[in-house]
Amino acid sequence: MNFDKANAALDSVYSADSPEGLAKAYAEWAATYDSETASLGYLLPFLITAWVARHVPAGEGPLLDAGCGTGLSGPSLKALGYDHIAGLDLSDDMLKIAGSRQAGGKPAYSELKKAMLGGPLPWPERHFRAFFSTGVFTIGHAPASGLHELVRVTKAGGHAIFTVRDQVFESGGFQAVFDELERARKWRLVEQSPWFRCYAIGDPEALVKTFVFEVM
Repeated sequence: MNFDKANAALDSVYSADSPEGLAKAYAEWAATYDSETASLGYLLPFLITAWVARHVPAGEGPLLDAGCGTGLSGPSLKALGYDHIAGLDLSDDMLKIAGSRQAGGKPAYSELKKAMLGGPLPWPERHFRAFFSTGVFTIGHAPASGLHELVRVTKAGGHAIFTVRDQVFESGGFQAVFDELERARKWRLVEQSPWFRCYAIGDPEALVKTFVFEVM
């Protein structure tokens, strides 16, 4: 069953103990990622478009899909009127699939780059109108410190829109990073959701919260 395979793949990526191990786990999962996460009712790549649309007017950009994976969010945002979407991921195999995404007969992503969140990003300061990220600030994945670089590449007046998994919010020091960026007048909190399930069918105890900050 896809359900069982998806759970096994999730265990593999959550237990990765290095960036190289995580990249390898995603390389092995890339070909079946879409169908297997769909079997769990994975909501986040599609639900995040609601927060983007709430805070970023259609047609404004560019946007950064930070940790884009196979590019599930790109076509949905294109359908909502967002034209310039860049994707970033650590996995070549995931990026290859994201690059094949089409929307209206055109590529869903205007550019795709390989990099690891938590390290330097390959864009200049104040480049993006907003960044969004789902399923990345989770177990064994990107550190909270990666938010500093994401804020750096986001324009003043732009938005940071991302989810954080419940199991890493406190242990990963997210509130400390939030507070640090606020004290430095780099951003201000605009909205946060309640904790909610990221899988509509599987893993009912996996909860996330969406945060929206305005970059200053």
